[in-house]
Amino acid sequence: MYSDKVMDHFKNPRNVGEIEDANAVGTVGNAKCGDIMKIYMKIEDDIIKDIKFKTFGCGAAVATSSMATELVMGKTVDEALTITNKAVVEALDGLPPAKLHCSVLAEEAIKAAIEDYYKKTGVEKKIECSGDCAHCNHEH
Repeated sequence: MYSDKVMDHFKNPRNVGEIEDANAVGTVGNAKCGDIMKIYMKIEDDIIKDIKFKTFGCGAAVATSSMATELVMGKTVDEALTITNKAVVEALDGLPPAKLHCSVLAEEAIKAAIEDYYKKTGVEKKIECSGDCAHCNHEH
């Protein structure tokens, strides 16, 4: 059912925890399945220097959170904004169709954290969302 990569990221998630002095925090959730994801970032000179997450949810939600943090660590903010749920799923060698919604949470949590960073730094920039409003707390 799950790929070896999904199982590895579920059993040994990377970048779990909080960043006390995070300057970017994003929280998203899906009321239908109960998955909640919170991403913390430390951004310096437009580079994501540190990233951590806390996820309440199924194994796929934990795995996608873990993989998403690996995909954006060290990237610029603009590069991080290009990470899609499809890229997260591909990096994990796929997810069962019933679990694809978990990858949307990872993408939206990254975007929510970066939007928080922009608000805190006074940057006026619109962040495009997936439009899957059931998975996101994004303010339109």
